[in-house]
This record gives sequence, structure tokens and C-alpha cells, in this order.
Amino acid sequence: MDPNYIPQDVVRCDLCKTAIVEYFCDFCHVNLCKPCIGEHISADYGKHIIVPILQRKFTLIYPKCETHDNEVCKYQCKDCNTFLCSHCTASKQHNKAHEFVKLEDAFYAKKKKIQMDTEELEKHILPTYEEIAKELEIQIASLDGEYTKLSNAISNEKKELQRQVDNAFNQLEKEIGEIKVKHHNILKKHLNEIKQLQSRMQHTLIALTEMEESNEISSTIKFSSENEEFRKLPPKVNVSIPKFISKQRENEYLCSLIGKLTPLSSILEERVFTAKKPNTRELLDEPEVLNTIKTGYEDLYSVTCLNEEQIWTSGENADIKCFNIQGVLQKSIKSKSGKWSGDIALNRDGALLFSEWKTRTVYKVKNDKTEEIITLQEWRPTNLCVTSSGDLLVTMFCDNHVSMLSFFRAIVHSAGILATGRYQSNIEAKVVRYAGSTVKQTIQFDDEGQPLYSGNSYIKYISENRNLDICVADCIAGAVVVVKQAGKLRFRYTGPPSPTKNKPFKPFGITTDSQSRILTADSDNHCIHILDSNGQFLRYIDNCELKCPYDLCVDNNDSLFVCERSKGNVKKIRFVK
Repeated sequence: MDPNYIPQDVVRCDLCKTAIVEYFCDFCHVNLCKPCIGEHISADYGKHIIVPILQRKFTLIYPKCETHDNEVCKYQCKDCNTFLCSHCTASKQHNKAHEFVKLEDAFYAKKKKIQMDTEELEKHILPTYEEIAKELEIQIASLDGEYTKLSNAISNEKKELQRQVDNAFNQLEKEIGEIKVKHHNILKKHLNEIKQLQSRMQHTLIALTEMEESNEISSTIKFSSENEEFRKLPPKVNVSIPKFISKQRENEYLCSLIGKLTPLSSILEERVFTAKKPNTRELLDEPEVLNTIKTGYEDLYSVTCLNEEQIWTSGENADIKCFNIQGVLQKSIKSKSGKWSGDIALNRDGALLFSEWKTRTVYKVKNDKTEEIITLQEWRPTNLCVTSSGDLLVTMFCDNHVSMLSFFRAIVHSAGILATGRYQSNIEAKVVRYAGSTVKQTIQFDDEGQPLYSGNSYIKYISENRNLDICVADCIAGAVVVVKQAGKLRFRYTGPPSPTKNKPFKPFGITTDSQSRILTADSDNHCIHILDSNGQFLRYIDNCELKCPYDLCVDNNDSLFVCERSKGNVKKIRFVK
């Protein structure tokens, strides 16, 4: 078996390495099964504190003294910046003028600083960088339109002149292209710098999360904040679009009659970081349907979008279709297997990604060329999500004991299976994060070694929230499972406190909006649940005549697109002010 595909294991005994953990030594910080307790405490029975695994307390782990054997350091000399045991504090090396602090006090002070840094980085600095990156992306996206206007101005001028001036106009068109490339490169260079900093901050967040949960004093004391560096925002890039300046047509040289372009100018404007609350977009009391797109599928399973201009869909056949916002078919792509693709997603460059359970593969389509980017062994990919950092999250299941007939029936007749329980098998499910084709993270078990996701379901739609939480709709479990970026369980949503619908809550599609609200499709009850970022139920969308809502996505203007599975329609819904 390929080691890249070994599933995350449950917590095992630190001595025998095979049995599941039942007990914990609070003195030695060792996981133990029941048979290994005697071996662990045999040498010195009196010092060990054996407790059930759920009652462990994690006492602080003090560093060992480098000077005095069998002594631990509980102090730090602030003048020498060294850890000291009780013998060291009495030595002549540290005179009375030196200041000693308790490591415990320093540890908890540093922990508080780590928590503050984590909160500032997560809630203020990173969102600011996201706004900067989006601003640059919008500028880049609008370049074609702006330069098209410029070209049109030149073309109108060109029509007024005789045919012999074509060479001069061609020279101007070439100049526009060169300036546009320079303009694009200036913005792209600054965008890349922003994204590199964002990537550093996300890695720092993961490290801070690990340190926040760690009791290791040495590494915690050595923690050095990077937030001061991150607060120094990059300068704002102001690049002006060239203007076409025409001239009065006199008996002058041909080129001077046409006019000229103003030069490309670029100014770096200093920014100052200011922590601010994001703009709040309140929910509408009565959401409204803006448009209905008929896709032609008998069963529609997936919808995704990168902007407000077009959507991609997939359903019960091999065709993956792209529509503009008016519902006109723009493009159609065939799946590799000739059957329904498991799910679709778009990366930040606009390339289409799709999974196929039959070939165990995730594909990428760019410039009409299809390539394999992920191929699994013993696992089958189902649903996809591209994160804000450009990583790919894939939900998958291990099918060692599942026949393909059972799997196919489960996909096609999922609504009936959820009601009857047929075709369910004891399978495993997990979420894997990829950077390109490389595994970065596997999310499968909670802190107690229990599965985060139910095994008896192949469909697990997934989305990343603006606060970097990973949200999975687990229809068989009847729950939305939300974990932190590092994979630690945050909460499970199993329906509103006072259910008002007739059928049990079984979520399918899931997405998030600009306010970190979570939206999930309750297909059996023909509605959509809206939650806040902490899993608190806010309200339903149930007044838009929805029929079997399945998959969901939100565009960059917070418009909601909803698949109606049995009708084959996509509805565009406005649900925020």
C-alpha cells in the first residue's frame, strides 16, 4: 500500500504500539492500554499517576537542567536568558542583581501572547491581506475591459483617416500591448508578494495553533512573534491606464496626425495597518429568486462558480456544462470515464477540477486539455473544494468492502438510501488537503480517536469558511461537521434547536458567504439552513419554491446558486442586503 494513502490511525498505546489507549500517566505523559500499566509503573510505583484517558490533565513539562543531573528547571534568569533549577539559583554564576522569574509565569504569559497573536492574525491581519489581494485581482480582471476601451478609441480615430495610416495605427496597437504587459506584470508582481505573505501567515497560524495546544515549555518560551512584520502592510499599487491623446489634423507628419499614448505610470502608496471589523451584510427577511437556469440534466448534482459571470454544473451523465448568467450554454466537457463525475470545482486561475470515483482520480481541465492531478489507491474521491490559499480539499472514502454496484446505486438513489438504509457498508471517510498533487493534511479522527465523519455515506460536500474552518455536510450523520484549519473539531450542527420541518435533517450541498455564514441544503425538507460561523441556526430559505435543493455555491457578490436535483434547474437567489 502506498504510504501516502495510509489513513490516519486512532490513538495507540505508547508501549505496545498496537492496543487502543484506555489510560494515561499524568506524571510521565504516556498513553497506555490496560495490560501495559503494570510494565509502566513497575520501576517506581509511587511517582506515577494513572487516570482514564478522558481524565488526563497534562501537567507542565519543565526542561531538564543542563548543569545538575536529575533536576528540572523552574526558573529563568532574565539577565542571562537561561533556564535554572533550584541549585542554579543559589550558584555564584547568578549574583543577587540578577532577576529570576518562574517558568510557569513566563509560560502562561507567553501562552496569552500566542493567543492574542493568533486572534489578531486570524481576525484582522489576514482579512486585510485578503482585501488587498482581492483589490489587485479585480484590477487585473478589469484590465482587458479598460484596454479594450482604449483600443476602441484608437480604432474610431483610425476610421477617420485614410488607408495609408494603417502602419501607424498598428504601431500604436503594439505599444498598447507592450504597456498592458508591463501593467499586468506590475500588478501580478505585487499580488504574488501579497500571496506569499498570506501563505506565510497561514503557516504561522497553523504553528501558533499547535503551540497554543502544546505544553512544551522550551518551544513556547522561544516563540517569537511575527505579527509586527505582518502589520507592515505592503504599499498600495496605483497604476494609471494610459490615455489616447489625439491631435488636430494639419499638414504634419502622418504619425503626429494620429496622436500618442500617455506613458504607463506606477506609484507605490504607503498603507498603514488598522484593525477593523468587516462590512456586515445582513440577511434579507424574504430571499428572492433572481434567475432560473435550465441545465437539461434529469438529475443535477453539482454547481460551482468563480465569479458573477458564469457557472459550471454536472449531473447524471458525462457532460460537465458551463452556462453564462443568462442561462446560455457556453461550453461542455466530457468526463474521462464517460459517466457522472463525482464533483466539480474551479481553482483560482479558472481551471476546472472534477473527481471520478470510478478511476479514483481528480482531473484538471485547462485550455481544453485534461490532465490527472491526483490518483488514489484504495480510496475514491468524491467532493472537492478549492481553499483561499489555493489548496484542494477532497472528501474520499475507502472502498475495500464496497462493491461498485452498491456505490453506484448509492449515488444515483441517495434520497431513497437515506430513508431505507440500503447499500450501507462499514466504510471509512476522510478529508485530505492537497497542494498540487502533494498531500499536506489528513482529517479523519477527533481528539478521542473517533471518526469525524460517518462511514455509511459516499456524498460529503465540503466548503472552506472565510475564517479558514473546513465545513463538511455529512448527510447520513444528519450533521454539518466543522473543524479548524488544523483539523480540530469545532462543532457539529444537527439542525435548529426547535425543528419546524417534517423530515429529519440530512444536509447535502454546503457553502459559505462573505460573513462566514454557513449555508447547507436540506433536500428532504426542500429548504436551506443558514448558520453563523459558530454553528448557531439563523433562519431558513424556504420561500423560493425550492424542489430537492442539492448542491450550493456563492459568488463574489454573495448571490446564492442552488441545484434543484430532480428538476435539473439552478436558481440564483439573493439572500443578503
